[in-house]
Amino acid sequence: MKALLFERRETRYAAAILTSKLSPAAGALVAPLRMADVDEPELPGPGWKRITPLLSGICGSDLSTLSGHTSRYFESLVSFPFVMGHEVVGLTENGNRVVIDAVLGHAARGEALPFEGAHPADGCDHGHLIGGHLEAGLQIGSCESTSGGWSTSMIAHESQLHVVPETMSDEAAVMIEPTASGVHAALRAHVQDGQTVVVLGAGTIGLTIIAALRAHTGAGTIVATAKYPEQRKLASDLGATTVAEPGGIRRAVRRITGSRMVGTVLSGGADVVIDAVGSAASLEDAFAITRPRGRVVVCGMPGVVEIDLAPLWHRETEMVGAYTYGTEELTNGTRAHTFTLATELVESAQLDRLVTATYPLAQYKQALRHASESGRRGAVKIAFDFRD
Repeated sequence: MKALLFERRETRYAAAILTSKLSPAAGALVAPLRMADVDEPELPGPGWKRITPLLSGICGSDLSTLSGHTSRYFESLVSFPFVMGHEVVGLTENGNRVVIDAVLGHAARGEALPFEGAHPADGCDHGHLIGGHLEAGLQIGSCESTSGGWSTSMIAHESQLHVVPETMSDEAAVMIEPTASGVHAALRAHVQDGQTVVVLGAGTIGLTIIAALRAHTGAGTIVATAKYPEQRKLASDLGATTVAEPGGIRRAVRRITGSRMVGTVLSGGADVVIDAVGSAASLEDAFAITRPRGRVVVCGMPGVVEIDLAPLWHRETEMVGAYTYGTEELTNGTRAHTFTLATELVESAQLDRLVTATYPLAQYKQALRHASESGRRGAVKIAFDFRD
């Protein structure tokens, strides 16, 4: 089968890190990624299914991996060489169209569920990520045993599969996984009715967070940051009350909340800030514009950053992470898998419009360049297309 294989080649990885300082696109293109003919992955046991991808998205964490900006924390949670790609809509061997919960959870590794009905990302012990009959892997797209969506064939456990509604297009379906991440972040924020929320970043995840805040919380004012015209338009269309340039976010929140400046931070600020970027600069902004005893949710995958934590301590800021998705506890006392909520949101908010362009796998360099330059080029989601 054809696959984009990511290998452990330290010299190429170091070159990607250096080159990405000049251009994110150039960094991704010199990474240790190559087109290869490889054997199809073997089915490890009962419950495993072979999947033929139809569309597979390129996400921010993929680009961070390629450009060498991920943390060494993940080294024990991947196995080389691996095939990238975790935003997948594909076909099972019996013709069912499915999207994939990328996390390789307890059921996929043959271990007991942490609670009845648990989904792959649920639980409070991550020992299973390096156990069972699979090589180490946080999720599909970072595990040698499973392949990934940037290939013509992969495998997934039945616990990871969600059937796509017949009325939904492939372009809409490929948005379910990233939208689930946005829904999870919005729910992790525990927004109260009428509160002021800031979303830093208007890429795919930032935009889905805005849509999720409007659909699943009682947020009052939603302020978003966006660099480019198309991002600003989409942020407003999806529910942002105010859209500011990243460099003007402190001034915008100061005006909206009636706060004063105390040095470089606000005296008050937003009730909740959701960081969909994960950089040192975005985290510094988040601490500066969150009111004392407010909440910062980190959704964008951070690497190693250097930041002054004095505001976190002095302002008694609550800081929480939002990783992927799972079982959500809803305000009406019920539970739902994030993918169910995301599927509904993709349809109601017409998030298929975020899929800007698709490329055949053979044109992966053009696809990665487009994805790396997406904002500047008026794009949002770029995907590989395996359909005839």
